[in-house]
Amino acid sequence: MAGLGKLVKQAEKMKRGIDALQAQLDAKEIEVTSGGGAVKIKINGSGKFLSIALDPEFLKEDAKLVSEAVLTAVQEAAKQAKDYHEAEMQKITGAFQIPGFG
Repeated sequence: MAGLGKLVKQAEKMKRGIDALQAQLDAKEIEVTSGGGAVKIKINGSGKFLSIALDPEFLKEDAKLVSEAVLTAVQEAAKQAKDYHEAEMQKITGAFQIPGFG
């Protein structure tokens, strides 16, 4: 059963790594702009939106144009946060090999 003990230790180490990563993800801020900088969105590495800022002059534009720029920024922010999260998680989980899986 020495293999089981090693597996438990690996799992505990991975959990500690994931807990530390969660704090890192929460602290990481990603800023995305759209509409030539008229729309600015901040999101953290966990995918929580932190802020959105719209240039008041931009709001005078056609509503469809404003909506498209905001949607583009939101989608890009979500994608960047997801990509960052996955890349950082892979650093933690990729280092652990479970016997019989992989």
